[in-house]
Amino acid sequence: MFFSVVHDPTELNRQGPDTGTQYRSAIFYVNDEQKNLAEDFIRSIDAAKSFPKPVVTQVVPLVKFFEAEAYHQDYLKLHPDDPYIVYHDLPKLEELKKRFPELWKD
Repeated sequence: MFFSVVHDPTELNRQGPDTGTQYRSAIFYVNDEQKNLAEDFIRSIDAAKSFPKPVVTQVVPLVKFFEAEAYHQDYLKLHPDDPYIVYHDLPKLEELKKRFPELWKD
């Protein structure tokens, strides 16, 4: 799901219209099993040439977690008509519903 719908994992420091190192593609792991699964998966999709360019998603340890500011919480629910939501997030949600209906919860 992460690699197929959420964003383009071949774009360095970018997610959609947002650019900068804070928008890098990353998987944060808490143990070696998670690290190995992520690295193995990235190797397999690179080997299969699933994307036109190599995956640049970083696999890094979760050192510290910072909760987003209050105004970011439930942003989509509180601002469903925000242009960013309408043009960038809602299409991804529709794709998620279509490709992974068994995982979708209203």
